[in-house]
Parts: sequence; C-alpha cells; structure tokens
Amino acid sequence: MQQTEQIFGLRAVIEAITAGKSIDKIFMQKGLKGPLYKELETLARKENLKLSYVPKERMDRFTKMNHQGVVASISPITLVDLENLVDEVCSSQEKPLFLLLDQVTDVRNLGAIIRTASCTGVHGIILPQTGSAPITADTIKTSAGGVFQVPIAKTTHLKDAIFLLQASGISVIAATEKAENDLYEVPMASGTAIVMGAEGKGISPSVLKSVDHKAKLPMQGPIGSLNVSVACGVFLYEVVRQRKA
Repeated sequence: MQQTEQIFGLRAVIEAITAGKSIDKIFMQKGLKGPLYKELETLARKENLKLSYVPKERMDRFTKMNHQGVVASISPITLVDLENLVDEVCSSQEKPLFLLLDQVTDVRNLGAIIRTASCTGVHGIILPQTGSAPITADTIKTSAGGVFQVPIAKTTHLKDAIFLLQASGISVIAATEKAENDLYEVPMASGTAIVMGAEGKGISPSVLKSVDHKAKLPMQGPIGSLNVSVACGVFLYEVVRQRKA
C-alpha cells in the first residue's frame, strides 16, 4: 500500500509546488517570517492549496528532521489536467460519464465512491481544489484500487468544471433532495455528469444554480438521507440501467 508521502523544508516544498506535484496540504509553523516563507505562502495561495498554521510542538511531531517549520503531504496518485481529461474522454467516448464531488470530506466515503465509479464505467472524477477529502492510504484501500483505474482531476471551482462539461455537450445533473423529479425521471443515457454533495451540507448553492437538471432519491422510510457513497452508487447504476435499456 502506497502511503501519503510527507516532505519537509522550505525549498523542498516550494520546488514540489513549482514542479506541479499533487499536494494535499501544507503545514507551516506559526510566527515564522522571512522572504522564503512569504514566497511559500504566496505560491500556496496562488495554487489554491490548503495551508494550516500550527504550533512548533505539532510540527516537531511530524518528524525529528530539520523541517524548517514547513511540512507538506503529497498525494500518492497523480492527478490529471481537467481540460485534457474532458477533451480526451469526449473525443474517445460516445457517451461520456463524469462524477463531480462537492465538499465530500471523509476519506473512506471518497474511496468507496471511487470504487463504485470504477465499477460503473465513470470516465473521470472531478474534485474541488479545496474542501475535499485528501487521497490517502485509507482512500486507496477503500477504493479497492479504483484510484488507479479512474482518472481524477481537481479544479479551483466546480462551476468552472461544470461550464466546461456543458460546453462539451454533457448534461450535468445534481443529486439533491431539493429536486422535484426522482432520478428515474431524469434522462442519463447520453453524455452525463453527476454532481454529489456531502451529507448534511449537500451541494453548494452556486453549484446547484449551474447544473442542467436536479434529481432526488425517493425515500420511503423515516430516515431522510443515505450515506453519500451509497447515494452515489444508486445514481451511477441508474445511468448504467438507462444505457442498457
């Protein structure tokens, strides 16, 4: 099992960002000053990377090496470029299928979703740059290797990804209890992208305003919602069902 890699030191982290490495999060010791620290902060914000300021005691728990007040976690998988992913899929697939995840922060839920995505023929998963679960060893384990089968891309704003998909002729459908129609009433047989939100928060209002259709699960019992990975499986297998009809 490949673990999330950690790198230490100012220069190492700056060079990793500059080289385009898939960085999950950066930890910086509180109160540090100097041009290199400023450079790192500016670069991290420019790339929309998660940056957390922590006390020295916590930094020292990461490693006994000379960390210079900076530690970064690098994703164990290589992310793909969003525009290239959409172009390649749309040019090679008659009925593209994408999955967008909004504010899904649990690493095991993410892994379970990726596993189902692999089983249902999803051509690409799109995550927001911030506010999403990191891809960790737990994610990889829960995905049963699906992270190595389904291309994953990140975007600064999910709305940008939605506009790109729509411009490529793909219908974007949001899974939300605020919908009037059940998912069985929404056409998904052609090029489709499903947007799933986190339990509790759901899909953000700005993303909901951007989609083509909204669909909900018909709930029969007293419990009002499903685990997001289960709900995602229901939606993706409805796509499979419609495409086999």
